[in-house]
Amino acid sequence: MSLRNRRAALAPALALVVLTAACGESDDAAGGSSPAAETIPVAASDDACDVGTAELEAGTYEFEVTNGGSTTTEFYVYAEGDRVMAEAENIAPEQSRPLLVELPAGEYETACKPGMTGDGIRNPLTVTGDSERLSEDESLAQAGTDYQRYVRSQTAALLEQTTAFTGAVTAGDVERAKALYPVARTYWERIEPVAEIFGDLDPLIDGREGDQEEGQDFTGFHRIEKALWETGDVSGMGPYADKLLTDVQRIVELADGTTLEPLQLANGAKALLDEVATGKITGEEDRYSHTDLWDFAANLEGSQAAVQALRPYLEEADPELVAEIDERFAATETELRQYRAGDGWVLHDQLTQEQLRGLSDSVTALTASVSEVAAVVADR
Repeated sequence: MSLRNRRAALAPALALVVLTAACGESDDAAGGSSPAAETIPVAASDDACDVGTAELEAGTYEFEVTNGGSTTTEFYVYAEGDRVMAEAENIAPEQSRPLLVELPAGEYETACKPGMTGDGIRNPLTVTGDSERLSEDESLAQAGTDYQRYVRSQTAALLEQTTAFTGAVTAGDVERAKALYPVARTYWERIEPVAEIFGDLDPLIDGREGDQEEGQDFTGFHRIEKALWETGDVSGMGPYADKLLTDVQRIVELADGTTLEPLQLANGAKALLDEVATGKITGEEDRYSHTDLWDFAANLEGSQAAVQALRPYLEEADPELVAEIDERFAATETELRQYRAGDGWVLHDQLTQEQLRGLSDSVTALTASVSEVAAVVADR
């Protein structure tokens, strides 16, 4: 059966996924998978992470993560130095999620994170041998190069705007810092597919209150956001501002030197939309400032940039999917555009439930389409 026919056969299931998510119960079963990718089962629970194997031959695999625990979990595949090869976030109890990842020879760790905090329950994973890399395809290799160019354009602005934001905080200029906060975060949110690879830095920069392990300090953008909007007093925020700028400088340096592999790029495009559904639509991300729509727009733009980098390959492999994705990006952009306010966006707490539902439904349909990109890439 051709990939297009397989997609047509999945249409009723995708429709059900969209309907379910629109009712508030997100499920990532729309992710699809390449028939060439061997499936590795992962049974996650509150106190275990049972991965189907500890040894693999180099190649592309699909980890099927099933959460049998009582709390939402995440699943990661880490390379040396906790460099994130692939991740699946927000896996609710009794839900499953597929994760496609390409693994060259090396030593890895898999990890389940019950409650989505801490280092997780880890297992060693050894990959041996050689296999043809997806990036040996010329258009897929070019996708990584093109996306890296996009990232560098965003990191330059991220550093500039974060410098201005932290400078305002240090100077005690609350109103200027409030104005700069969503602007600086725009550039961060656009490049999260590469920023999140560096798992130790991402939570320091973008962790929300309550995401920290016991005894770990709450730092980053959201720590300063809380002070700005909850108390209006940033007199004690100087050290947090300095640390945020240092961490951003480090991640800019790392991101500028990183070229994403094809599946990392495909997974990243979907992950950005997942972030919209789990953080921006709900208002949890910017819970003090309510500037979530700035992040929403940035995630949407970043996802589109990742898909655009893969576009030459996708147009050859599955032009109908490309047309479908273009249509759904346009629909989501139109839905979001209603909430423009000057150079920014309407605050989240000013939106009605009906308006939020319209945004959610549009993003859910778009995610269902973008989630198929990884399978098309893996099916090379």
